[in-house]
Amino acid sequence: MGRICAPHGLKGWVKIQPFTQAIEGLLEYPEWWLGEKGQWRQHRIAESAVHGSMVVARLDGFTDRDTAAGLRGREVAVPRAAMPENRADEFYWNDLLGMEVSDRNASRLGHVAKILETGANAVLVVVQGDKELLVPFIQDVIVNVDLKARQLVVDWELN
Repeated sequence: MGRICAPHGLKGWVKIQPFTQAIEGLLEYPEWWLGEKGQWRQHRIAESAVHGSMVVARLDGFTDRDTAAGLRGREVAVPRAAMPENRADEFYWNDLLGMEVSDRNASRLGHVAKILETGANAVLVVVQGDKELLVPFIQDVIVNVDLKARQLVVDWELN
């Protein structure tokens, strides 16, 4: 859902880069899970707000800049059960991770290892062996996303 970038101010607030479709999406959840290197811990949100293109928040128990600075780099998540149901032809980025990717000719390109947010559009990092392919996640390139089969078809070629 996002990543903590830095402390914000002197009273324990943090600045979060949201990965949600709408910047204010994170504000809907009263608790977040913060993780780093596979270690996750639940935190209650005391206060939060949109601040430009970022979200700022103060978590319960964090009252100064030094303790907030210790959260820098942590991933922000919420339980899947707390998230709204997808509508038809919608999915969460997390649904795409690990999916097999092939081109229109059914040639396997690899699997989705991660997703990069570039500002203009998201980019799928597709990995096969030691090769990495960057595929823009735009309507002209994404042909089909089959969540049940865990298969993604793209109009993209290996160079």
